[in-house]
Amino acid sequence: MKGFILAAGEGTRLYPLTLEIPKPLLPVGKIPIINYLIKLFLKYGLNDIRINIQKKHLKDFFRWRAAYFSGQKIEFLVEKKPSGTFTPITKKLNQKWFSETLVVSNGDELKKLNLKKMIGFHKRKRALLTIGLIKVKNPHAYGTVKIKGDEITEFAEKSKSPLSLYINSGIYIMEPEIRKYFPKRKKIAMLETNLFPKLAKEGKLFGYKWRGKWFDCGTWQRYSEAIRSWNKR
Repeated sequence: MKGFILAAGEGTRLYPLTLEIPKPLLPVGKIPIINYLIKLFLKYGLNDIRINIQKKHLKDFFRWRAAYFSGQKIEFLVEKKPSGTFTPITKKLNQKWFSETLVVSNGDELKKLNLKKMIGFHKRKRALLTIGLIKVKNPHAYGTVKIKGDEITEFAEKSKSPLSLYINSGIYIMEPEIRKYFPKRKKIAMLETNLFPKLAKEGKLFGYKWRGKWFDCGTWQRYSEAIRSWNKR
């Protein structure tokens, strides 16, 4: 199978650190965050990997690949400026490459889950898109869902009134048919606002609930917590 990592964000909430180092390359346990995602993909047989990055970070990622994964099939999808989380997948990935089930992850999160089970769930449900869901105590800063059985009936991105304690954990399994949902006349589009709510209304969005270690490294507080806790037994 194939895996795609969204790693083209600016990382503004971690300035000035991310003015020097792209957020996915920041260290946790003395190795880059993105290494854990690559190892997760490889563990479950996703050995054809592409990473969405900004052009200004290309040299950084070339050095990273040479240092850690020189023997792996890892290619870069390079953008001059970030175009959202939906656009690269539907408009910039080669359609021949994305012609089968694809696993997608945000590039600034740490997660330990059984991808084999999640992929099996997605296949059994014949889902168009499956979101990995994890339960947290404070969901206000994340996309939340209303779920009936395994079907997500409503999705809200960072709402003041969360729909539940289950949040979008930034790991997805999707089918190429999602391309037809890309909004017309838009150059920048987001999975979280331009796709998930539509699929939920149509009954085509499913949620895979999982338990395990998960850290969002997008702010100083969360990044600090990841450094302190990720590698603890």
